[in-house]
Amino acid sequence: MAHQALSPVCRFCGEPLIHTFCNLGMSPPSNAYLSEENLRHAETFFPLHALVCDKCKLVQLEQFQAPNEIFSDYAYFSSYSQSWLQHAKEYAESMTSRLSLSGKKQVVEIASNDGYLLQYFHQKGISVLGIEPAENVAEVAISKGINTLVSFFGVETAEKLVAAGTKADLLLGNNVLAHVPDINDFVKGMAVLLAEDGTLTMEFPHLLQLIRFNQFDTIYHEHFSYLSLHTVKEIFSSHGLTIFDIDEIPTHGGSLRIYAQHNKANPQPTESFSKVLADEDTAGINEIRTYTNFQLKVQETKRKLLSFLIEAKEKGSSVVCYGAAAKGNTLLNYCGIREDFVDYVVDKNPHKQDRFLPGTHVPICSPERIMETKPDYVLILPWNIQDEVIEQMSGVREWGGKFVVPILEVKVLA
Repeated sequence: MAHQALSPVCRFCGEPLIHTFCNLGMSPPSNAYLSEENLRHAETFFPLHALVCDKCKLVQLEQFQAPNEIFSDYAYFSSYSQSWLQHAKEYAESMTSRLSLSGKKQVVEIASNDGYLLQYFHQKGISVLGIEPAENVAEVAISKGINTLVSFFGVETAEKLVAAGTKADLLLGNNVLAHVPDINDFVKGMAVLLAEDGTLTMEFPHLLQLIRFNQFDTIYHEHFSYLSLHTVKEIFSSHGLTIFDIDEIPTHGGSLRIYAQHNKANPQPTESFSKVLADEDTAGINEIRTYTNFQLKVQETKRKLLSFLIEAKEKGSSVVCYGAAAKGNTLLNYCGIREDFVDYVVDKNPHKQDRFLPGTHVPICSPERIMETKPDYVLILPWNIQDEVIEQMSGVREWGGKFVVPILEVKVLA
């Protein structure tokens, strides 16, 4: 009898995972940037194959690396994006007003990065605590005077904080829920740390927008889960938390900010909460075929991008990339785009410059390089901040250079 491999099981409900959402082949970890010395050694590639749970509809990757292998020394610093800083500042203003936060209140952020957000509460004299697993990033926050605990978050960390007298009046996490392999331990930990009358907010890319706008390049190994409101509502409810309000926000190609409280606080659902649930129902978010049809759209985008690049190179045009971001690494590796198609990639983050992209080995330069070499096309890999990039690099148009975005479909911007 032929040996049959065991199916992986859903990280929330434990059901066997049998349906493919999106299979992007083999890819290296998206933030494993390489030094010149690294180029002489083997690289580790893992399957980048997103599956969907028949029962709870959680879209997920299998876990191939422990979180401490991905996040202990991290190359993403939030403060290098101006639009992200502005987003954080507006959030702090809004929540301070909405919850009447003052110096007596405690704000806790999970995955607080370099203090990009907590600094705005800190400036108001509100007590803040960041929880950040990447020591190199946490050190930057600490140097700004942001109280930061270097730790992964879950029940154990939450219980230690509560035992030491910390309860969160506002508990928040931006773009962290997707990064958690043990989603049950994480959400249960939030329930432990949240004060009885506290409010919790989380932001995460909305699976509905990923499907609707073909954002397959947001699938990478450090994103273990891809989340709809229906599924997150079920996960939170199982740990004693009720989601009652939603903001639909434009970050990361379309995200949700959820507001939740303890079940016993009995929060009442808002119109916006009901609207997003209804939008998901209309889009077929609870039907398995919505997920299994996605791969065809992905393959079509790959063909269109390669057709554009082949045509550009045959005309003798030069192409470079802007943004050494994780989503760009997914796109380039899946499409097989290396230096035969693009000359280099630029990034504002000095921690990435003079290194090489994982898998494709495209060199990373500072943005000034574009002004020196005057390419014909600049392919914007972080398409979610394309307006910011075009404004910053407006000089490209002086020599007739054009910007290109790859998602939703390949588009040359005049």
